[in-house]
Amino acid sequence: MKKVIVYTSDVCPYCVMVKNFLNQNNVEFEEVNLSQNKEKAEEIAKKSGVRSVPVTEIDGEIVVGYNIKKLKELLGL
Repeated sequence: MKKVIVYTSDVCPYCVMVKNFLNQNNVEFEEVNLSQNKEKAEEIAKKSGVRSVPVTEIDGEIVVGYNIKKLKELLGL
């Protein structure tokens, strides 16, 4: 099973869309809300090269934004 982490914020409609997509496809994921975790926000900004959400990490691969094509590719859907 792939390890999936979705980095979100409190007021991000695209974050909700990514989580809905994962739920609809029965993909288990961990959510990390960066609004409440500044340390993680810095860490993922360095890792992804952006300071925006959503950022989805799938087995170490980074997907920035609501990129369904890339999410499907990495998840094998």
